[in-house]
Amino acid sequence: MIKSNPPAGRAGKIIYWIATFWLALGMTATGILQLLHVEAEGAIAPPGVYGIKYLGYPVYFLTLLGIWKLLGVIAVLIPKFPLVKEWAYAGFFFVMSGAIFTHIVVGDPVTELIPSLLLLTMTVFSWYFRPETRALISTSQN
Repeated sequence: MIKSNPPAGRAGKIIYWIATFWLALGMTATGILQLLHVEAEGAIAPPGVYGIKYLGYPVYFLTLLGIWKLLGVIAVLIPKFPLVKEWAYAGFFFVMSGAIFTHIVVGDPVTELIPSLLLLTMTVFSWYFRPETRALISTSQN
């Protein structure tokens, strides 16, 4: 995948690490919540057992989401393995866009979209501003 050049230097690195920190924190927290099948009575975003049932998904789906999120965080944070990072970013994008779509379909208020929108935004910012050493194809190659 070829990407356009993000702002280089210190500003780009700062944006990358801030976005990546919040992305990793959010995905880790929700991944653990989902992996442990926390009931989270009344909470539908991010969904625990209560929320996943409310949204119309089977409870075992929480285990998949939790595992995928935690593995994705590891992939994004460790050095090297740019192809694995691309898959992790794509997975985060699909999960968060799917969450947004699901909340819209079930008629949730806009406030329920905010957690997914924030994590989707952090996914895009972290991916876009990642250093060349973490990208699949260097932007300096022609």
